[in-house]
Formats: sequence, C-alpha cells, structure tokens
Amino acid sequence: MKKIILTYGFISGAICSGLMALSLVFAHRIGYEHSMYVGYTIMVLSFLLVYFGVRSYRNDERAGYITFGQAFGVGMCIMLITCACYVISWLIMYYAFMPDFFDKYAVYVVEKARAAGASPAVLQAKAAQMQHAKEMYANPLFNAAMTFLEPLPVGLLMTLLSAAILRRKPHTQSAPSTAASN
Repeated sequence: MKKIILTYGFISGAICSGLMALSLVFAHRIGYEHSMYVGYTIMVLSFLLVYFGVRSYRNDERAGYITFGQAFGVGMCIMLITCACYVISWLIMYYAFMPDFFDKYAVYVVEKARAAGASPAVLQAKAAQMQHAKEMYANPLFNAAMTFLEPLPVGLLMTLLSAAILRRKPHTQSAPSTAASN
C-alpha cells in the first residue's frame, strides 16, 4: 500500500507542481482573471491520479475489492502528498522567483476596482487590504497554510468521488434455498 500511495502521490504532485510552474511562466499572457481557472484545472488533472492510485490498490493489493473507507484512506494519503508538493513548489517559486507577486497583484486588484468605478476611499481600502495580505504572506508558515487550503477542496472532492466509484465489496455466495432444490 505504501508504495502505491507514494508513487501516485509523488507523480500527482510532480504533475501539479510542473504545470503550476509552467503556468507561471505564461502568467503575463494568461492574466490574473484567468489564472484561477487555469490553476484549478491543473489541480483537477493532477488529482485524477487519486482515482488511478485507489484503483491500483484495489486491483493489485485487495483482490479487486475495497470498501469506501479503505478507498477514501488511500485517496486521502495520495491527495495529501500532492497538496504537500503543491505547497513546497509554491513556496519555492514565491520566495525565490516571485518576491514581487503581491505588489503586482495589488496593482491589478486596485486597477480592476478603479475600472469598475470605485471611489477613492474604496481604492485606498483595497490597497490597504492588499498590503496586509502581503505582510501576512511574508510569514512562510501562514503562506504554507493558506496555500495548502487552495488544492484541499479539489483533492477532497476527487478523493470522495474516487472512493464512491471504486468501492466494491466481495460477492457473498448464499446457501441455495430449499425451494430451488425441490
């Protein structure tokens, strides 16, 4: 079980991290308004390996049978490894290659509000809110915790779906009824 969890977890994590890094290379073309869709699409694609990992465990180690709880447990382990890879990758990219991320994002948020016709007071409040977020994200523990929360709902949903789809109980053979033997 451990080998399947580690293999599928790290493959999923590598896919998620690699595609996230690739999307950041093209972030200026994608734009902030579309980057959320790209990010969650990447997460869904990488969390597909939860399904394949649970199926592999069911077929290879459980003789084709698995309960919902067992499938959920294996899926959660794969999902948590993927989330950890996502967090580690983001922290490396954020601190090493994008230390000005919040400055650029703050400009985007304020400009979007200005284009929507926000008052100067609202614009000032948005700028202050972004400055506060930048200060919070400067703390690596806070940054890691908030980043972990991004893929968690997607991974949890994919794990629940995989466990529900892949559960299979052994067929029990019932004793033949006396009516059938007459």
